[in-house]
Amino acid sequence: MLRQLKNFFVDKQFSKKRDFLRSLSIFKGLGSQELGYLLQSFHTRTYHEGEALFVEGDIGRALFIVESGKVELTKRGQDGKAQVLAVLGPGSFFGEMALLEQLPRSASAHAAERSSLLLLYRAKLDEMLHSHPRIGIAIMTHLARLLSSRLRKTSQELTTVGSDPRPQSKA
Repeated sequence: MLRQLKNFFVDKQFSKKRDFLRSLSIFKGLGSQELGYLLQSFHTRTYHEGEALFVEGDIGRALFIVESGKVELTKRGQDGKAQVLAVLGPGSFFGEMALLEQLPRSASAHAAERSSLLLLYRAKLDEMLHSHPRIGIAIMTHLARLLSSRLRKTSQELTTVGSDPRPQSKA
């Protein structure tokens, strides 16, 4: 009886989105209530195929999470042509630097197909850091680890590119 009442009052879409958030590494360790609060902080937006989410040079203000569809990240090369950096699907997130600093975007993002995205604006994260610090700190901790990992990977790639794999001859 209690289960039936609970199912009657529980919003299935809300539960589905909360479970989606739970599956993302950036929200690891957050409980159901925290994820519920977090979900209320997101703005949901649907983009049509080819529609720009943001353009390289725009000031970053939000983190994007792909709920459905695909998003293509591109960067203009020296020749002015867009080069594809990545195509991201459901569960992928990008634009996280906007949560840390409001600087120009380093790439552009376009919907590769009709896509539904969750947006977390920096102002909402700032509110969370004050009203629900555990949620804000969990997100910031994950971002710090993510950025550290990317920096480590980039350093390794630069080291590999900078080294000459050919054996040196002794003359």
